Amino acid sequence: ERTETKQGVHTQDISNLCEADLKNCLVGLAKALFGQNIEYRWVDCYFPFTHPSWELEVMFNGEWLEVLGCGVMEQQILHEAGIQDKVGWAFGLGLERLAMILYGIPDIRLFWSQDSGFLNQFKDATHESVIKFKEVSKNPQCVNDVSFWLPKDQPYDPNDFYDLVREAGGPTVEQVTLVDEFFHPKKGLQSHCYRIVYRHMDRPLTNEEANVIHNDIKKNAVDKLGVTMR
Repeated sequence: ERTETKQGVHTQDISNLCEADLKNCLVGLAKALFGQNIEYRWVDCYFPFTHPSWELEVMFNGEWLEVLGCGVMEQQILHEAGIQDKVGWAFGLGLERLAMILYGIPDIRLFWSQDSGFLNQFKDATHESVIKFKEVSKNPQCVNDVSFWLPKDQPYDPNDFYDLVREAGGPTVEQVTLVDEFFHPKKGLQSHCYRIVYRHMDRPLTNEEANVIHNDIKKNAVDKLGVTMR
């Protein structure tokens, strides 16, 4: 007999076992996302392909947040798939919605963006990374590369170049990335190539304006870091 806690073809023990496995696994997922000490609760609900069914909610920033929906799979679905001797459970979660909440992303359309200003914020992220989304300008980027030989007679640290770029360009510099490096055997010199992305938050930046900053960066790199422009 079908009841609120089981399907008609399941014993209560089977339904309880499947429920325990489901909840144990999904609470582990929630703890991996929100931290081991989260406050959570299960809410009974209805989904057409599972019974019984629940929603998992966690306390986040002082409010209950729906994380996912889940339930014991309707046995008829398994039977029609040729599975006669097993039970199972299913769940679904909105990854984009969770990411928006965890990282403070204001617009779901950003997930389909190819803008490097957005993508690079999460490029090397892991599930343990603490990231807060930084607003990206809607104005077009200006991209310039700079290549130079590293000095032979003094140490060179890429972080010094990054600092120099940020100092010269300020908030107009959106990204600085080492895109290529190689050693020239005849010259005995190491080469670095950096890609610098310029963009203004409030208005379009012209190439001429970006070039002024870019040339200032090149001059400072020569004077302060001892590099030789290629």
